[in-house]
Amino acid sequence: MALTKTQKQSIIKDLKDKLARQKLVIFADFTGLKVKDLSLLRKELKGSKNEIKISKKTLMDVAFKENKIEVAAKKLSGEIALIFGYQDQILPAKIAYQFSKNNPNFKILGGFMENQLKSAQDIIFLAQLPSREELLAKMLGSMSSPVSGFLNVLQGNIKGLVLALNAISNKK
Repeated sequence: MALTKTQKQSIIKDLKDKLARQKLVIFADFTGLKVKDLSLLRKELKGSKNEIKISKKTLMDVAFKENKIEVAAKKLSGEIALIFGYQDQILPAKIAYQFSKNNPNFKILGGFMENQLKSAQDIIFLAQLPSREELLAKMLGSMSSPVSGFLNVLQGNIKGLVLALNAISNKK
């Protein structure tokens, strides 16, 4: 059933609003994907305060043009889903990448971040980066390792003295 002009205008308005709030948009081809699988992806994205939106390519092009984003959705192959990341740039990429590994019908085509068009390889590279928590833990570990190493060196002399005294007492 064809969409009415008011329905199209409401979809474009919704897309424009989402594009204005986004920090990352991922373009993905979901041709051949089952509705059940797409629903699982939608739930996972919603749980992390991100969103997936599916609409016609012509309506996407109008919304992109009105938000001054130079992307031609008509040139993207297959059925296009837009994954919006509102708070974090890495988490939606990680979720989409993990989902694409488990579902071969779901393909990441590229994305849009920081007013630049990104390739599929850029999005996949972004998805493979460690999370913020992992990076903070690594930084904390590298900051505390010199101190703990210094403590081990200082304790080594005391341990050596205790072992030497213990060996002498065992001989007598």
